[in-house]
Amino acid sequence: MNWVSNMDYSIDLHIHSALSPCASRDMTPNNIVNMAYIKKLDIISITDHNTMENIESIMKLGEDKNILVIPGIEVTTKEEVHVLCFFEDVKDGLKFSRRIYDSLPYIKNKEKFFEEQLILDVKDEIVGKLDKLLISRCSYTIDEVNKFASLNNGVMVPAHVNRMSYSIISTLGFIPEELQIATIEISSQGDLRKMQKFIDLSRYKKIVNSDAHDLYNISEAENFIEIDKLTREEVIKYLKEKKR
Repeated sequence: MNWVSNMDYSIDLHIHSALSPCASRDMTPNNIVNMAYIKKLDIISITDHNTMENIESIMKLGEDKNILVIPGIEVTTKEEVHVLCFFEDVKDGLKFSRRIYDSLPYIKNKEKFFEEQLILDVKDEIVGKLDKLLISRCSYTIDEVNKFASLNNGVMVPAHVNRMSYSIISTLGFIPEELQIATIEISSQGDLRKMQKFIDLSRYKKIVNSDAHDLYNISEAENFIEIDKLTREEVIKYLKEKKR
C-alpha cells in the first residue's frame, strides 16, 4: 500500500516590494528572494498595494532558489478593508491587478512624503514607476473584489483581521457569510484573543504572515501550511478549502 502524507511548508504570503510607497527602497526582487532563502522559507508572496507589477521578476528569481512564489496583491476595497488575493497563474493575477489599478483615483504619489513606486527587473534595475498613489482605495466593494478574484481562478483572504485598522472586522464588524471565506490572515502585531471576544473565528483556517515592508521583518521559517506538494495549485486549493 502506498501512503501519501502531506508536508509542512514554511510561508510568508504578505511581503511588500519597493513598488509599495510605504516599503523600504531595499525591498528589491533579489533582496527579497535572497532574504527568504536565508530564512529558509519555502513559499512567499509579494503583495504590493493594488498592483502586481513586480511579480514576474520575483517569480523568476524564486525559481533559481527553489522558492515557490505565489502571485499576490493587497487590495484596499471601497470600504477601506485590506484583503489579500492570490492566484495560480500569473496571467490571471496580472489581469486582476490591472483592473484594480485602473479603478484607483488619480492621486499622484508624492515622492517627498512616500517612497518611489518602483518597477524592478531581475537585476534590480528600475524599468518603470507607477504614478498613482497605490495606498488609495479602489472603486470596488469587498464583494466585487472577491468575485473578480474567483473569476480569475484566485482566492481572497481578509488581511490582518486582528488589527484595529483596515481589517474586515474593525471596518465592517463581521465577516459576511456570502463571501464564503475559508482562510483569514492573522497579524503577529494584533491581539487575536481580544478580537475573538466579539466574533467567533474558530471556523476559519488561519495563516500568519509578516506584512514586511523591510527586509528585517520578513518571517523566519516559523509559520506553515500543510499541503500535498509544493505547487501554486496546492497553495490556492489550501486557501480555498474550508476548515474541516
